[in-house]
Amino acid sequence: MSRPLPEPSLSQLALFVRLAEAGSLTAAAREQGLTPAAASASLQRLEVVYGQRLVERSTRSMRLTAEGELLREHAARALAELDELRGRLGQRQARLEGEVHLAVPSDLGREVLSPMLDAFCARHPALRLVWHLSDGYHDLRRERVDLALRYGPLPDSTLVARRLAVGERVPVASPAYLARCGTPRTPQDLAQHNALTMFLGGRPQQHWTLLRDGQPVQVRVNGNRRADDGGLVRQWAVQGLGIALKSMLDVAADLRAGRLVRLLPDWAGERIALQAVLPAAPAPLRVRRLVDALAEGFAALEAGGATVPAPPAPADR
Repeated sequence: MSRPLPEPSLSQLALFVRLAEAGSLTAAAREQGLTPAAASASLQRLEVVYGQRLVERSTRSMRLTAEGELLREHAARALAELDELRGRLGQRQARLEGEVHLAVPSDLGREVLSPMLDAFCARHPALRLVWHLSDGYHDLRRERVDLALRYGPLPDSTLVARRLAVGERVPVASPAYLARCGTPRTPQDLAQHNALTMFLGGRPQQHWTLLRDGQPVQVRVNGNRRADDGGLVRQWAVQGLGIALKSMLDVAADLRAGRLVRLLPDWAGERIALQAVLPAAPAPLRVRRLVDALAEGFAALEAGGATVPAPPAPADR
C-alpha cells in the first residue's frame, strides 16, 4: 500500500508564487536562496502532489496553466493571511523582511518618495525596496510589482486603491525664462510660449486645463521638447527652457528654493488624486506597512501645503 504524499510546505508555495510573479524559475530560485535544480525539483513535487501540470515550459519562459493560476491565487492569499497573523501576534513589532517592488512616477520617486522613505528603510533593515521609476503604466497582474503609485482614477476594478494625496497641476517656469520671454498673464498666453510637455501612451500632453471659480479653461500648447520622463521635463523647466505643467508634489522644493515660479496664481490647476494601487489579493504585511508609511508621509506634506487636502482614505481591504 503506497503512502500518501506529504502536503506541500510553505516554502514550496512561496517559491511557486514567486515563479508566477517573475515568470522565470531561475529568478524565483535566486530570490528564495535556492539553486535552479532545487527549485525545479520543488516545482515537480508540487505537480506530483496535486496531480496536475502547473506550468507550461518553453526554452524562454514559463507560463502558468489554468490549474497553476488557481494554485497561485489561493497560495498567495494563504501566505498573506499567515503574514497578517504573524503581524497581529507580534503586536506591530513583527520583523519586516523580504522584497517589495515599488513602481512610481519618475519625478515623484526621486524628489519626494526616496527621502520620504529613508526613515522607514532605517527602521526595517531586513526589508529590501526595489524601485521601478517610470511614468509608464505597470501591469500589476503580469509584472513583478507589489505596489504602484498612480495619478488619476483607477480603471481596473480588480485592483485595490488607497488614496494618499491630491496634487494640483500648475504651470511653472524659471525666473531666467520669465526674464527672457515674459510672464503669461492669462491661460491663453500659454499658447505663445515654449511648452515642455509629457509624451505618454504614444500621445503628447498638449492640452492644459486651468480653473477659475470652478470653470475650466483648456489651452492647446506647443513647444520644442517632449519626454516620457517627468523628471526630465522638470529639469528642462529649471534650466529655463520653457514652461511645464507639473504637480505641486513634484515641484514644491523648487518653488520654495526659487528655482521655479508658479504662473497664473489666480487660476487653480486640475486636482489629480495620487493612489497606492495593489493587487486584489491580500497584501503581505511588509507591503501594508509600506503603504501606511506613505500615507503618513503624504499627510505631513499636506500639512506643509504641498498637496490639496484629501478626504480620509479608506482602510486597506
